[in-house]
Amino acid sequence: MGGDHGPSVVIPAVVRAIASLPADVRFLLHGDETVIKAALSKHREAAGRVDIRHSDRVIAMDEKTAQALRRGKGTSMWNAVEAIREGQAGAAVSSGNTGAMVAISKLILRMIGDLERPALVTSIPTPRGKTTFLDVGANIDCDAERLVEFAIMGEAYHRAAHGVSKPTVGLLNVGSEEMKGHEEVREANRILREGKIDLDYRGFVEGDDITHGGVDVIVTDGFTGNVALKAMEGAAGFMIAELRGALTSGLAATLGGLLARPALLKFRERLSPTPAAPLLGLNGIVVKCHGGASERDFAMAIRLAADLARSDFSAEIERNMRRLPDALAEPAPAPTMEPPPAEGAAQGASE
Repeated sequence: MGGDHGPSVVIPAVVRAIASLPADVRFLLHGDETVIKAALSKHREAAGRVDIRHSDRVIAMDEKTAQALRRGKGTSMWNAVEAIREGQAGAAVSSGNTGAMVAISKLILRMIGDLERPALVTSIPTPRGKTTFLDVGANIDCDAERLVEFAIMGEAYHRAAHGVSKPTVGLLNVGSEEMKGHEEVREANRILREGKIDLDYRGFVEGDDITHGGVDVIVTDGFTGNVALKAMEGAAGFMIAELRGALTSGLAATLGGLLARPALLKFRERLSPTPAAPLLGLNGIVVKCHGGASERDFAMAIRLAADLARSDFSAEIERNMRRLPDALAEPAPAPTMEPPPAEGAAQGASE
């Protein structure tokens, strides 16, 4: 029940999701029972599909991560994630504090296999459909091993979320040439190039490839990914605002805008940022929705969580993780052969 709008958005979003999900999908709502019941009273179609778990404690949107971990037990966010571990839920969705959500999820659910850190993933619209882009903010600094782990997670996620049987994978860099980029990204490229992990790896891609759709999955560190994502969101917002201004600049423009309204709504839909960012690598499905999510946004996040809960992508990640130690092993140096001694030197030695 977190985020900027709380139950006023979450409850209608649940009702909207109910209409599009199978009848066997049920909902556990964690939060103030009185408030939730009052909101549900307006939506009788949700009866029989919703259970309430009361909690009168919450984690504030501006609460520091360390503090959220210390006092998080018993809050609505903590209880929602704990329900996954206890087998009461297949996934958790929240619009609350991102740092707290990442830390609490990692503490309660733990990581798959030997994975060290979770990654936040988003989907970027392209002419071909969607590009899976990660990490978009969970990990600021990443070494080569983390980037390879993100490639494994992103590939499995893209297959589950977008139905592509063998997604292609690229590594974000300042250029496509092998010698470009910092040491970590070049080392990750070497590991992925060797092919010991079952991925369709296509090498380095550049920033403009994120929206071109040349590969299905693009991997980077959380610092670069977050900056790129925010830049794209800002550019999309600017274009939409400029177009709106142009179409209201005069009577003729307004009339033209009214005629083009259906097409313009589709245009805005395509440019709107994806509201849900699953947290990959955990022993459970956790989906983070942005704090200002609308009813439509939160319903989309719920549907994505339900799809992932029914998929096998966590098991796919674990299978590929078993190959990672061999892939990370340094290649053995090529044997060097001593040059044969010169003829004169051989004769001198025999004398």
